[in-house]
Amino acid sequence: MNENPFDRYAAEYEEWFKTNEVLFQSEVLAVKKLLPKNKIGIEIGIGSGIFAEKLGIQFGIDPSETMLRYAKQRKLVVVQAAAEQLPFINNCFDVAAFITSLCFIKNPSQALAEAYRILKPSGEILIAILDKESILGKSLEQNKENDKFYRHALFYSVNEIYELMKQENFEATETVQTLIEPPTKIPEIPAEGYGKGGFVVIRGKKK
Repeated sequence: MNENPFDRYAAEYEEWFKTNEVLFQSEVLAVKKLLPKNKIGIEIGIGSGIFAEKLGIQFGIDPSETMLRYAKQRKLVVVQAAAEQLPFINNCFDVAAFITSLCFIKNPSQALAEAYRILKPSGEILIAILDKESILGKSLEQNKENDKFYRHALFYSVNEIYELMKQENFEATETVQTLIEPPTKIPEIPAEGYGKGGFVVIRGKKK
């Protein structure tokens, strides 16, 4: 892919979260449920910083210069970089989060290895995905050729994420899901486990 759609369509990306505010709030609640409190965190694939701002994550990286302009406007500390080559020293963060970003990363194993490297010995990882085995995930997969953002995405199942984590020496500890019910006027409370929700958050720790 020669052009990063997140550079070209950053404004449309931002607008989606305004138009779908209840869905967004449901996703934020799910991530918040598993996000360790009062820790130094980094979001890998921070994009415009719209999740990080709501979650209190102050640091982030992303390859899209345009998206990072939005993140800087949100007063976040960001660096333009690839997930597979993080510009940080070893053992410097408490938490590393991938929030629907892993599906856009060319080498997810290397990205997780890098996350492992920059995490402290007691560090934890958070991976939020659009579960490809859910109704939502199947719909996105079927229609992704017509979607400017997801056209080049590689969606994962929860079990595939568990396996990736295991290969890179992370142990999954908790999993929650949301977007189980059709959209309503109020955010959905996250439920334990997976298998019904389109948006799944997995928490893990370094072995």
